Formats: sequence, C-alpha cells, structure tokens
Amino acid sequence: MDSIQNEEAFIQTESVTFSYGETVPDDVLKGITMQVKKGEFVALLGHNGSGKSTMAKMYNAMLLPSGGTVYAGGMDTKDEALLYEIRRRVGLVLQNPDNQLVASVVEEDVAFGPENLGVPTEEIRRRVDNALKAVEMYEFREFAPHKLSGGQKQRIAIAGIIAMEPDCIVLDEPTAMLDPRGRTEVLRTIHRLNREKGITIVLITHYMDEAIGADRILVMDDGKILTEGSPEQVFSQVELLKQHQLDVPQSTELIYRLRGAGADLPDCVLSVEECVQALERIRPDFSGKQAESTRKGGGDHGTD
Repeated sequence: MDSIQNEEAFIQTESVTFSYGETVPDDVLKGITMQVKKGEFVALLGHNGSGKSTMAKMYNAMLLPSGGTVYAGGMDTKDEALLYEIRRRVGLVLQNPDNQLVASVVEEDVAFGPENLGVPTEEIRRRVDNALKAVEMYEFREFAPHKLSGGQKQRIAIAGIIAMEPDCIVLDEPTAMLDPRGRTEVLRTIHRLNREKGITIVLITHYMDEAIGADRILVMDDGKILTEGSPEQVFSQVELLKQHQLDVPQSTELIYRLRGAGADLPDCVLSVEECVQALERIRPDFSGKQAESTRKGGGDHGTD
C-alpha cells in the first residue's frame, strides 16, 4: 500500500468503516481515508453522532474497524501482537477526567501508566515529575484528585498519558465538562505540548473556537469527512457548514453577518483579535454615516 510508505504520516486510515453491530446496524464510519502527520495539531470537528468519537477510539485500537485499515506509527491496529506498543505510542484522553483517575494521590495516578509498562522505579519518578511540570501541576503532586477543579483533573489525566511518553495524544472532547477557565487551562497545555515537545495532537471537539489554533481541521458529518484544510480554508466555507448544522467561530459568524449586510470586511476572520482589527478599519465609515444620519434628523436637539 503506497500510503504506508509516507514517512511523515503517523496516523492513517484507509477506507475505514465501523458498525456497533445489532444495537446500531448502520455504519457509524463510512469509508474514511485520512492521515495525521508527525508533530501535527489536528482538530476533528463534527456535531453529535457524526462519528468523531468513534474515530478517536480507532487511533489507539480501543475500537477496531469493521472494514478498511487503521495504522498508528506504521502499525496495523488489527495486529494483536502490536496492541501494547500502539497504546503506548498513542495516548487517549477521554471527556470525563473522573473516569481516568485511578489513585487517591495525584503523583500515584500519573505513575499508574508507566508502572503497567514495567518502567523501572527511578525512571517512573523522573517521568512523573516531568509530566506534572509539563501540565503545570507539579505543586499538586501530593493532593487528592477529588479535591481538584475539573480543569486540574483533566490536566492530571493528560499528565498520566505524558508519563507513558507517547508520540501522539488523542483528546476526545476533553473540555466538554469544563467551565471557561478549565477549558483555557487544558487548551493551553495541549498547545504547549505540541509546540515544545513535538507531540502529535488530535483534538476531537464540537467547540469551533477550539479549532482555530490547529494546523489542520477535519470536519466529519454522517460518518464521512465533509471537508478538511487549514482553519482559514475550512471556516471560510460558512454556507457549507451551516447546511450541515455546524457552527463557525463566533468572530467568523459576526463578520459573516456583517458582510451579508453590506460591510466591506475580509472573507474569513477567526480570532477575536482579528475581528476587532477588521471592525476598527471600517469604523470611520460607520461613524461618518451615523453623523450624516444625525444631521439629516435635525442634529443636536439640545438639552432640557
């Protein structure tokens, strides 16, 4: 298979289908072919039921395809002999951190994965300390996990994956149960891991604003890839996304509506900062129109 010779790709799927069997007889995934390059930050978007969470579990062999093939680091996930190595190299962080925390002390929880890998004690100590520092939770190493906030718990869950020294971390809606502060903490952490440690990141989310900082976006709908590309390429397709009941970032939505009302604005604006800059450029036009309207209406009506 030619695509397997692509050394840049870390995760690859080829014509992948999947069905949950008699409970959900229809295919949840319908012939998906895609790849994630080494060191890339990819956001996988889609509404509930699109198949994105099923796809996430394919990447580390938690689920196996009904048809087609999934490769992780060049390894076929259907090869049982490679299962241990695949799950060491591809870590999966789930939506609810409470489902991943297994110990009564933070540092013991982070050590759980390396211990199961048979890592020597001294090496475990080094990995645990480094992992907690990487997610900025080292000072909480002796805390009980249940006393932490939601965002802190999720960062501990990520530290537990980091301690296993994976090449790739797949995060399945890791901020879905968090407040805005917790979401910010988790997103800052995974972006830093990608930027500073070169860890490949696949972020599954239905929050469009979380995808702005990704290198590339894949959008799923009804078990298929609807569109893919850079954030600018994907979110410039506002009409396509809306046709499939998908949102765009708030700044993109605002600019889209203003353009529809006749404002001279860029095609695609993603961040709040870009939105402010775009509006600042046209503000004199609106100010002038407002002043003209005031003059036509009789100007200053004075005071009582």
